[in-house]
Amino acid sequence: MDSTNPRHVVCLGDSITRGQVSADYLGILENRMPATRFRFTNMGVNGDLAYNALQRLDSVIALRPDVVTVLIGTNDANASLSEKNIRMMTRMKKLPTRPTIDWFRENLTAVVHRLTVETDARIALLSLPVLGEEIGSEAVQRSAQYSAAIQEISEANGVTYLPLNERQLAHLRAAKHVPGIRFRDGRMLSALAATQHFVLRRSFDTIARRRGLALTTDMIHQNTCGATIIADLVAEFCASVDGIPVRQSAIAR
Repeated sequence: MDSTNPRHVVCLGDSITRGQVSADYLGILENRMPATRFRFTNMGVNGDLAYNALQRLDSVIALRPDVVTVLIGTNDANASLSEKNIRMMTRMKKLPTRPTIDWFRENLTAVVHRLTVETDARIALLSLPVLGEEIGSEAVQRSAQYSAAIQEISEANGVTYLPLNERQLAHLRAAKHVPGIRFRDGRMLSALAATQHFVLRRSFDTIARRRGLALTTDMIHQNTCGATIIADLVAEFCASVDGIPVRQSAIAR
């Protein structure tokens, strides 16, 4: 490929992609992937569900991307865990209906359909990061349930599936990880983590370590380890598109 015209990779997602209240996996990608081969555009919006990503898809299509990665659904899955979360997400994101897994499937399928019809991009759907870090918990199981729906959608539409949920679960199992705190409804853990990061200037990794967490800062947003697993998968996909070797992280090795 002409080094003056690198492949344009657009990463569509929520706060995990935005990288303000979560370790920045796009920053990891930009440091690792040669700028002569790839340029990245961050299309993550804090709090978005699949429905919200669908509403702003015109701006993604207008970029005429060569590659699109989609990491969306964490807020859909989180909302489904309690009535409190449903009310919170419906109000915050002005949803027209109660978020359910069937509605998630409908919206993500529409995202994939538009991307495949209206762009020439190679498309990859990532499964969800783990919700919580306690193996067997309802939150972890829910992230796996929504991830299974993502895999079904990718297979039905002929786009690539990137097994993020599976890799993160494997990481937790290999470490025999027992989190220092348990998953909680609402936004308290996230708000406290944001305060520690932006006011007290603590790193995301320090916040995670103090809470006894391996991949996240607050059971949702990623620390460096969690973000690196995301970056590894996206880098592998980009390499498969471009046919170049990619330096892996120590986590992947």
